[in-house]
Amino acid sequence: MPGRMLGLAMGALLLTACTEPAPGTSAAAGGGKVFRYSLADTPGSLDPARASTVYQSAMVLNLFDTLYEYRFLERPYVLKPALAAALPEVSADGLTYTIRLRPGQRFADDPAFQGGQGRELIAGDVVYSLLRQFDPANKPAGSWLWQGRIAGLDEWKAAGADYDQPASGLQVLDRYTLRIRLLRPYPQLVYTLAMASAAIVPREAVDYYGREFSQNPVGSGPYQLVSFDRARAVLRPNPNYRQEPLDLEAEGYDPAVHSGYGLEQLEGRAPPYLDRLEIAFIGESSARWSSFTKADELHFTGLPNEQLSRVLASTSPVHLKPEYARRYHMKTALEGGLVYTVFNMSFPEIGYHPDPERNERNRGLRCAIIKGFDWQARNESFYGGIGVIFPGVIPPLLAEFDPDMSRASVTYDPAGARALLNQHGWTPENLPTLVYGTTPGPTLRLFYEQFRAWMKRIGYPPEKIDLQTYATFGEISQAWRNSELPLIMSGWKLDYPDAENTLQLFYGPNASPGSNSANYRNPAYDALYRQASGMRPSPQRTALYRQMNAMIVDDCVANAGLSRRGISLWHRDVIAYPDSSFLGARFLKYVDISAEPVR
Repeated sequence: MPGRMLGLAMGALLLTACTEPAPGTSAAAGGGKVFRYSLADTPGSLDPARASTVYQSAMVLNLFDTLYEYRFLERPYVLKPALAAALPEVSADGLTYTIRLRPGQRFADDPAFQGGQGRELIAGDVVYSLLRQFDPANKPAGSWLWQGRIAGLDEWKAAGADYDQPASGLQVLDRYTLRIRLLRPYPQLVYTLAMASAAIVPREAVDYYGREFSQNPVGSGPYQLVSFDRARAVLRPNPNYRQEPLDLEAEGYDPAVHSGYGLEQLEGRAPPYLDRLEIAFIGESSARWSSFTKADELHFTGLPNEQLSRVLASTSPVHLKPEYARRYHMKTALEGGLVYTVFNMSFPEIGYHPDPERNERNRGLRCAIIKGFDWQARNESFYGGIGVIFPGVIPPLLAEFDPDMSRASVTYDPAGARALLNQHGWTPENLPTLVYGTTPGPTLRLFYEQFRAWMKRIGYPPEKIDLQTYATFGEISQAWRNSELPLIMSGWKLDYPDAENTLQLFYGPNASPGSNSANYRNPAYDALYRQASGMRPSPQRTALYRQMNAMIVDDCVANAGLSRRGISLWHRDVIAYPDSSFLGARFLKYVDISAEPVR
C-alpha cells in the first residue's frame, strides 16, 4: 500500500496553528535552534521499505535521501535532482532510464560502518534499496510502484529474493551510474523515485541492525535520529548531508507569493538550518492545540474545529482575526489528496457476489449508502466548512480534474437512498451487518456516530453497523491490507501530481495487500488504466482518466470525495514555508529560527 494513506485521526483540519512564544523560547539552551513539530500518529517503522503512511513518510524523507525531490517553492510542482546529478536520460521508446549520481555523497556516520564513518553512496545502493521492496521478509509497502513495470523484479522475488543475484531491469553501469529497464512505458517512474519508498539505504546498516533497522535508521538525509519512542522523535542535522546552498530563484521564489516569510534570510545557505528538530506524536488535534498554547512546547500544530471562530475572521476567504494576524504567519492551500470511503468488493455481503441478481442488488445497496452520506454536513462538522466537495477520486489540485462532472454522487439524497433500497429488495431484516473500523479518539467516534445516524435515516438499523476499534492507525491500515473490513473510511494524500496515483487505487492487479483495498475488479477499467498509465500528459490521456473516474462513480465502489483546505500558522520567529500536499514534510529541512520576529 502506498505511503500516503491518511488516518482520519488527523481531525478537523489538516494543518496548523500557533500562539506567540515568549522571546527566545524557540531557541534551545545554549543558543541552539530547536523547532518543535508534530505528527498525528506514531510511525510504526522508520524503514523506507515499510513507509505506508504519511507519518512514516514524513520521518523517512527527513532521515533518508532520494534520487529526486521537488523544487521547494515552485507551483505547479517541478522535480529536481537530489542524489542524482540530473534528470534521467530516457530512451526514445520510453523503456530505458539512465541515471547518474553525484559523486561524494555520504551516508550518516554510524557504528554499522567500518570505523563508524558513513561511506560514499553509490549506484549499487540504489539497486539494493529498490530490491528490498520485493523481498517478502521486509513486508514491503512500496512494491506496487514498480511491480509489473521494472523488468525482472517479480522474477527476482520468485527466485528467492537473493541480493547477490541480479534483477534484469536494474543494472549498475559503473560506481555512479545505473540503468532501469521497464516492461512498458511508465512516465510516472521519476515521480516514484522521489517518494519515501524509494529512499536509499545502506546494506551494512540493514545487516548490522537486522529487524531493529526500522528503529535505527541510517540514511543520507538532512537529519539523523537521536531518539525515538511512541511519544516523540528527536533529530539533529546530518553533517554528511550534501552541501547545496539554497538558490531561491531556482526553487521558484516569487516575491508576490513568498515575501514576508523570511525566506530571503536562507539565500545561499545550505540546509538544514536547525540544531535540533523535535517531532511529537499527538493523536488528537485538541491535545496538539493545548500543547501549542503553552508557547514553549509545539511551534506548529493543528487548529481544532472548535477554535475556528476564535482564530479566523473569515473562512471564505480565510482571514485571521487582527490579533492573530499581528502575531503569526499564515498560509492556506487545498490539500493534494482527498478523504473518501471505499467498499471492499471482496465481501459478498456488499461487493461481488456469484449470483448476478444479488450482485446487482449489492450495487444498489452501495449506491444507496452513498446517497445517504451527507458530505456537506461532514464538511461543516469536521473540516470547518472550507473543504472542497467533488465527485470521484480525481481531486481539484490536479490538471485532470473535471469541474463539469455530475455532482449527483456527492449530493445528499436520503429519499433517493430509501427508494434504491426498496427497488432492490432491501429491508431492515435482510440488510447485512457492516463493520465500521476506526482508531480511538472522540473525533473518530463522532465520525462513526454521524455515519450511523445518516444510515438510520435511510432505513439501515443502527445495530447493524458495528464499531470495531483498532489501537493504532498502523493496526487498522494492516487490517485494510489484509482485507478484513467491508468499509474503508480514510484519506489519501497524493504521492505525485498525476491522477494516475488515485486511479491506481482501483486497478485490479493492485488488490489487497496492495493499494487497491477496494479489491475492485473491472476488466474494462483495467484495460483503460494500462493504456493511460503509459501515456504522457495529453488531452487524450485526460479523457481516459475521466472515463475511468466515471466508472468508479457508476459502479458505486467509492464514496468520494472531499479535499481539505489546510491552514498553516507559525511563530513569527520561525522561517518556514510549509506544504500540505505530497512532499512528505520535506520543508522541515528549510525551517530556521530567526533572532527577531519576521515581519
